[in-house]
Amino acid sequence: MEFSEVLHQRRSVRHFNTKLAVDDSDIRALLLAAISAPSAGNIQPWRFAVVRSLTARERLASALSQKWAKAAPVSIVVSVDPRPCAARFGARGEHLYAIQDTAAAVVNILLAAVDRGFASCWIGAFDERAVAEAIGVQEPITPVAVLPIGYSAESSGKPARRPVDEVTTWL
Repeated sequence: MEFSEVLHQRRSVRHFNTKLAVDDSDIRALLLAAISAPSAGNIQPWRFAVVRSLTARERLASALSQKWAKAAPVSIVVSVDPRPCAARFGARGEHLYAIQDTAAAVVNILLAAVDRGFASCWIGAFDERAVAEAIGVQEPITPVAVLPIGYSAESSGKPARRPVDEVTTWL
């Protein structure tokens, strides 16, 4: 698929075809896309938890308070370890660069998923501690995003985007 098609076909999906699985090789490809993201000082502060079993997906969906997420055959929880960024860049590294780096990895996963024919949704509204407990990570590692991955069971419509001139200032 052409890159411009990938960009324009990406959308948030909350209904998944529960009869179709996602192969480990596809998940590995998404993770390889994630670790290709840029990061400040090439520190790569991201950490990934692949949530596959029904029990683990139910536990994660409960921690998210978003039951629909368990229908996806797999979820990738993207977390950040801010310590190496803090060590190199101080507070700005810890509180900004580490999050930016992790967000770049998230976007790469979302785009790679579309390229491989999958659907996803970036979930960011959740209790960090509950999700951390559900996937077994401890502070200072902090979950930043949860990405349910699967085949869409929704129509292909996409919400309207704001016009570029509305969100852009030319100087």
